[in-house]
Amino acid sequence: QMYDKQVAYFQTDYRCIAFDFRGQGQSQITKSGYDMETLTEDTLGLLDALAIAKCHFVGLSMGGFVAQRIALKRPELLLSLTLLETSADPEEPKNIPEYRKLVKAIRWLGMKRVSKKVMPIMFGSTFLADKLRKSDRKQWLTMLQSNRKGGVVKATMGVIDRTGTYEQLGDITTPTLIVVGDEDAATPYEKSERMHFA
Repeated sequence: QMYDKQVAYFQTDYRCIAFDFRGQGQSQITKSGYDMETLTEDTLGLLDALAIAKCHFVGLSMGGFVAQRIALKRPELLLSLTLLETSADPEEPKNIPEYRKLVKAIRWLGMKRVSKKVMPIMFGSTFLADKLRKSDRKQWLTMLQSNRKGGVVKATMGVIDRTGTYEQLGDITTPTLIVVGDEDAATPYEKSERMHFA
């Protein structure tokens, strides 16, 4: 659902597919397989099942971690790559204790109680303070709260424990666009700049 407006805009000219990784949205929660390599295999499996020979791949955050791996592993599938608010590095060691605390809170309290703490990680300060966007914020908060805690916990651990791809970025030959918001708290601008100059 995060891509609803983009799909609405592009679907007259493109076949648009927006999917949930395992444990997120409407996808099944599995016991394991939340590492980026398995999620990449899941994504390649989906492309294969849908008989997609080539595509423009857009990856946001975790989707960007997966997108980079697809570009390295199966570049022949990609017409272009768009990396949104993502990084080629492992998680910053200084962030890990905070994310582990968040995971513990989700486990014990559930998504509803923790969701207001997650909003500033997911959204920029201007959006969060804009009085005219109150209904948008409420809609996103409701969507965030509807996530199942088991899937969120496993997905967050997959993000925390991921390996980096930075050393391999020079091997990516796919035309790539890197986009970051100037208020991105989770993946600051410097991460995008670092990917760009790799």
